[in-house]
Amino acid sequence: MNKGPLALRTISETADALGVPQHVLRFWETKFTFIRPTKRAGGRRFYRPQDIDLLHGVKTLLYDRGYTIRGVQKLFKDEGQKAILNPSGERYSGPADEVVATEQGLVSREEIAAENAAGVQQPVFGGASVPPAAMSTEMRDSFLKIANALEEAQAHLAQHIDRAKRS
Repeated sequence: MNKGPLALRTISETADALGVPQHVLRFWETKFTFIRPTKRAGGRRFYRPQDIDLLHGVKTLLYDRGYTIRGVQKLFKDEGQKAILNPSGERYSGPADEVVATEQGLVSREEIAAENAAGVQQPVFGGASVPPAAMSTEMRDSFLKIANALEEAQAHLAQHIDRAKRS
């Protein structure tokens, strides 16, 4: 059975997709505060699409660009998550309407259309399930602003926690 593009992935599936061993993913979790997979009962890790995007960025920086672990940590501290997600520094130049904000992060409209054709409905904040097309542009923009503010707050909190641990 194939999973949809928004489905959670196990550590095994994630490691296979990235081409790294599972223990490397566990190690990166200890070194990079921004890598936080969902953990279920028994400590099983499940990675969201945005977690996998971050891991791909980390792998690119470490393996392809020659960064050290400390260098990636500094890059994240100085420039934030966007520098990890887009290690080449290239800007997305396509129309903003090609991606949609979901609970799992930004997803292309093609992926959403494929899931809708398969009868899969995306969860929307508040527990209701509605097709993404029913979300207005204003609502999507509001969710994006909230998501960005939460990401900034999360990064800020992680910095304070790291400082407190060092003290």
